[in-house]
Amino acid sequence: MTQTAPLKAMIIPVTPLQQNCTLFWCTKTMRGTFVDAGGDLGKLKAAAAQQGVTIEKLLVTHGHIDHCGSAGVLAKELGVPIEGPHEADRFWIDRLAEDGAKYGIRGEVFEPDRWLVDGDTVTVGDLTLDVYHCPGHTPGHVIFHHAPSGVAMVGDVLFQGSIGRTDFPRGNHADLIAAITTKLWPLGGQTAFVPGHGPMSTFAHERQTNPFVADRVLAGG
Repeated sequence: MTQTAPLKAMIIPVTPLQQNCTLFWCTKTMRGTFVDAGGDLGKLKAAAAQQGVTIEKLLVTHGHIDHCGSAGVLAKELGVPIEGPHEADRFWIDRLAEDGAKYGIRGEVFEPDRWLVDGDTVTVGDLTLDVYHCPGHTPGHVIFHHAPSGVAMVGDVLFQGSIGRTDFPRGNHADLIAAITTKLWPLGGQTAFVPGHGPMSTFAHERQTNPFVADRVLAGG
């Protein structure tokens, strides 16, 4: 008899920027979360209903409009708390309304119920995920890792074949490279990750092929 995986997930691209919102849930309790509910809330709620998932909280990796512009709206609609990002991204969240007007995306300022720091854990149903603070793209960016499943949700830290931009206010390229090499790589090469945009990949694949952070690139080879 095949055992059901403890965590199931589906990626739902939202907003004109096609940001990967992740619906994931505990298969034992059917309680779940959205990571980075940036917009298109009707689409998100329909996906949860279709899977039979009860949303118990929202998780946020960082304060950019496409990742959390509608998180506050959805949290109020569902009556659930928001956890994340790190408080260093407060200044991004405080400007969601003006950024929304600039990008044509709904943006509403919110106050997370819990700011996260490196070493925290978050729970979803019976699942426990580890939180890693990974600054560089934004100063308060965090990622979520479920070690038993070998899956990480890394927001805009790392992509298949690329890395997060660091030319935004308070971005820092050196911090981003350090976060990738000291926080992500130790999680193991077989770890599959959901990036903030584009297709999934594994850390091993990126260490071999990524033009910015492959081992040979960082070694100067």
